[in-house]
Parts: sequence; structure tokens; C-alpha cells
Amino acid sequence: MRKLKIGIIGCGNISSIYMENCPKLPYLELVACADLDTERARSQAEKFGIPLAYSVAELLSDPEIELVINLTIPKAHASVSIQALEAGKHVYTEKPLAVTREEGQLILEAAKKHNLLVGSAPDTFLGAGIQTAVNLIEQGEIGVPIGASAFMIGRGHEHWHPDPAFYYDTGGGPMFDMGPYYLTALVALLGPIKRISGSTRISYPERTILSTPKAGTKLKVSIPTHISGVIDFASGVIGSITTSFDAFGGTSLPPIEVYGSEGTLLVPDPNTFSGPVKIRKRDEKEFKEVPLTYGYTQNNRGLGVADMARAIIEGGKYRANCDLAYHVLEAMYGFHDSSDNGQHYLMKSTCDRPKSLPLEGNEEEFD
Repeated sequence: MRKLKIGIIGCGNISSIYMENCPKLPYLELVACADLDTERARSQAEKFGIPLAYSVAELLSDPEIELVINLTIPKAHASVSIQALEAGKHVYTEKPLAVTREEGQLILEAAKKHNLLVGSAPDTFLGAGIQTAVNLIEQGEIGVPIGASAFMIGRGHEHWHPDPAFYYDTGGGPMFDMGPYYLTALVALLGPIKRISGSTRISYPERTILSTPKAGTKLKVSIPTHISGVIDFASGVIGSITTSFDAFGGTSLPPIEVYGSEGTLLVPDPNTFSGPVKIRKRDEKEFKEVPLTYGYTQNNRGLGVADMARAIIEGGKYRANCDLAYHVLEAMYGFHDSSDNGQHYLMKSTCDRPKSLPLEGNEEEFD
């Protein structure tokens, strides 16, 4: 099996799981990492046995590196992705694809110009939990899907994150932070989105960091922190979603439910790869847990990169692709635009529902 030579740009917190997983996944050979802080890059390279610790410029100029995993902060996603594409390298970026629709379009245009592929997290929808739920829908276990609901409700990141300021700035907030997981999962389950309505608010214009090392620091909030919306899918399914950093008492609601003509499906947390998956058929009195029918149950971040590398090497489609990522980015802005303008937001983009993985969890094959 040929492997693609991979370089990681951005050696912060999230990089560790990618560096741990890449050597375990097919089609990937992690050969270099880079960061604006070169010492941090050297430290991660030593910790994970990565051959080369580069500056960003050095990594981009290395002709051996075929694909860049972009793990920079969201505001840098577009500039770094476009630099990598201009350097002739495929790109897989952490979520979101970009912090504005305009930047997202620039990434797509650069990829098309250079005949390169772009992929984007999240790839959690390829995990055993959501893939099992997808398969149940495909097999007709809940009949015809009619509706869905999704909830990501909790308190803000100032309670635990060491440097939470960017979560309350442009490109942050609960929709842009966690929305990619929920909306990507919903599209994987139910297909693309046609129309959106939303209501948003900034509940607390100022927040106080409670975590170390910046405890006591005041943050100005410039992005809505409680968003509720209605989603009209192209298939006719009607969904609802609420994302919030303002529920200090937490919630008892499930992450995702899908309602069908023959039953209801409880879908696991889309920020994870595992279950549980539960189903309650028409007229049954309780939900029953369904065995997972796929093999990816751990924190398998990087799975989407491996699927994309397969497409680069062997041809064919890949699942965590740029059309899906841009569609989700546009949808997130759609909730905000709808609220600001007081009318429905009509989606301009669309995408294919990602092809489900083969059954039996064959971890060497994706197609």
C-alpha cells in the first residue's frame, strides 16, 4: 500500500491525537510538523517520533510532503490552507473550514485552480456510532425520516479552557465551535440542507475566565452564545438545533434524535466516534441499545485524512470533503443571518450525503 507523506502545521493541543493516530491509519506517513513556535514543533516531533520539525515555510517548501494537515487556530485556517494549496499540496483542515463564507470560497477556488483536494474535520461521523445510525436509517429501521432534533447545551469554555478568548470572538461561539460536529452528523444522516431559520442572542456581553492561568480576566463577547434554529432538509425532513454556552445548569436532552414513520433513533454525541445507539420502534415502550456494526470506536481523529489520502492515491470520492465542509460553514452562518434579517436563509450550496462505510468495520478499507 502506497502511503502519502503528511506534514502537520500547528502543534497545539489538538495535534497530539493526530500525531498519535496517523501512524496507525492506512495510506498515511507522517514525516514532518511545524509551528510558529519552533520549539513547540521540536517538542512534539520528539514526543511522537516525527522525523522533521520545521518552520511553516520549510514545511511548505519541502517537495516530499504531499498533504498538509492544518491544525492552526480557526482564524488562520484559510490563509494556511491557501498557502499550502499554492505550494502544490493537498490540505485537510481542522474545523471549521474557514471563519467566513468568503474565505471558504477562496479555499475552494484555490483547490480547483491547482487541481488539489481539500478535506475538513470533523470526521467523527465516520466513527462506529454515527455510521451504525446511518446504516439503520438506510436499512429502513425507522421507516421514512420525518424529523430530527439536536442539542449542544452547556456552560462556556471559560470554566475549563486555559485561553478561552477566541471562543467569544468571530468564528467562535457554540455554533462555530460545536456546530460542525452536529451539522455534519445531521447531513451524514439525512442529506443536505435547503433552508434555515434561526434566533440568536448574546446572553452575557462580558464573561470572566475561571480557569488557570488567566482566572479573573474579563472577556468581551462579540458572537452569539445561544442559538436555536429550524432546518429544512432537501429530503423534506424538518430538524431543529440548539447550541448554547449559556446553560450553567446543564441539560438532560440527548445529542441527536431522528424521528421516522416506524420509530425513533437516538444518535450518540457527534463529538465522539462511539455509541451508544438506541432505537425505539413504533408502539414499543422503551428504547433498546443497538450493537455497533463498525470498527472505529476510539478517538480516531485522522480517519477523514486517511480516507482522503485513499482518494488521492487510488481515485474516487472521499467523505470529509470540501463540499460538505463548506455546506456546513454556510449553514452555521445561515442561522445568524436568519436571526439578524428576520427571515429564512436559503442555502446557496449543496453537497452529497457522504457514502456510508463498508459494514464489518474493515479498518484497512474505506471503499
